[in-house]
This record gives sequence, structure tokens and C-alpha cells, in this order.
Amino acid sequence: MSSTLYIVSTPIGNLEDITLRAIDILKEVDLIACEDTRTSKNLLSRYQIQKPLTSYHEHNEIEKAEELLSLLQEGKSIALITDAGTPGVSDPGYRIVKLASENGIPVLSVPGASASIAALSISGLPTSSFTFLGFPPKQNKRLIEYLERIKDYPETLIFYESPKRVIKTITVMIEVLGDRNASISREITKMYEETLRGLLSDILTNLDSRDSLKGEFVLVVEGNSQDKPDFDSETIDELLHYLKKEGHSLKDAVKQVVADSGVSKSKIYKKALQIWE
Repeated sequence: MSSTLYIVSTPIGNLEDITLRAIDILKEVDLIACEDTRTSKNLLSRYQIQKPLTSYHEHNEIEKAEELLSLLQEGKSIALITDAGTPGVSDPGYRIVKLASENGIPVLSVPGASASIAALSISGLPTSSFTFLGFPPKQNKRLIEYLERIKDYPETLIFYESPKRVIKTITVMIEVLGDRNASISREITKMYEETLRGLLSDILTNLDSRDSLKGEFVLVVEGNSQDKPDFDSETIDELLHYLKKEGHSLKDAVKQVVADSGVSKSKIYKKALQIWE
């Protein structure tokens, strides 16, 4: 095991979701680099793993990567773990992997849990092609610009989001991407695991009605389907007139046209207001 860096996936909630190989590797390496030593100790004590720990997180990643490289070059074996899931996937890990590989140190994957893949697998959305996008920008202007760049991606889109920002992010997504089919999961593999499926607007309504939101969210959003018909302005007007004639309310008509066309809710709503006057 000498002079080897192991990228070891750990459970994303349920501590039983760890592979036998991961346990063996963690017991055999010389050092375990972890995001938060307090969090990692809970997992390691569960499996009676007693190894030296060192912190490796986003605030010390640059200097710590150099330190770990020196140990690897001395012949030490190191396992890199994160608080939950796979290191390097929206978590620290990239720099030490790059540095080790550039210096001829073997880097091996010990795969396991990943919140993004777990959420995708239960989303009910296409899984043959997807794009993982991590945490979207926090500022409203940057978020809008970011979504504008990716709104035509045909692949299923996967995002991470915090409970503090998830409602704002979904609201902007509806405006920019349109009211697409989506799935949102939280507390995956934990006691209060929950997944909501439906249009983004349905998910938003559900979350907005709650007193508080807890747990990190994985949001899976339908890509820009190439199979949808081309809805120009005239076609949308015709469809709205038809739905009004059939007795649909403005709200229901907007919801249906947004889902069918992929056009943003704000644009459809403005047209519908003129027709329902």
C-alpha cells in the first residue's frame, strides 16, 4: 500500500452504506485525511478503525495538499474521505488528486455512495444522460446568467442546494428554465428521507408551505427535451385561447402551457393575463 492515495467514498447518511473494501483500506493506510475529524470519528469508531487523522478541507486544501504529497513521496499510504459521499464531488479532493498524479503517485478509487447518483436513480427522470452541476451560484444575477447558459442542455440536470436557498433557486429556475418536471430529495438514506416529484412549481408550492426546511437537497431537473414541439408566440396564444374556451382557469392554463412548451412561466402568464381580461 506504500505511496498510494486512496479516494474512499463514505456513507451519505446511513453508516451501513460503506463497502467492505472501504473498511479494509481505512484500516490499512498510514493516514486518513478527512474533511471534519469530528464527523469522521463517528464512522471510524463504528467500524473500530483506529488510524491517525488529519484535516483536509476547502480552507486549507492548497497547503495541505503539498503536505500530503510529501508524505506520499516518503512512502506513506493515505486515504482521503469527506464528511459524506465521494471526495472531490462538490467536496475537497481535486487538488491532492491532481498533485499526486502529476508526481507519479498512484491514485486509486474506492467507490461507494454519492448523493447525486442516489437522487437521480429515484427521480423518475431519464438517466441515460445527465449533467451534474453541483451548487448553483448564490447571487440572483449570477444564478440567472448561469441558468441561461444551461437551459438548452438536453440532459437531465442535477444540482445540490441548501435549505436556506432552495426556494429562491427553484423560483428562479421556473422563470428561466420553464416549469419542468423535476424531483427533489433530502436526507437520503436517513430516517426522514423524502423525495418530491412533479413540476417545479408543484415542488415549490410544497416546500414554501412548510414552517422550516432541513437537510441538504438534491434537485434533479428535466433537460430541454428535443422532442417537444416548437411553440412560437402564435401557437401559445392559440393554445391559451383554446384552454380559456374549454373553461380552464388562468392558473391551470398557464401551468399546462408552461409544461407543454417549456417556455418560462412569466412569459406565459403575461400572455394569459391579456387573454383572460
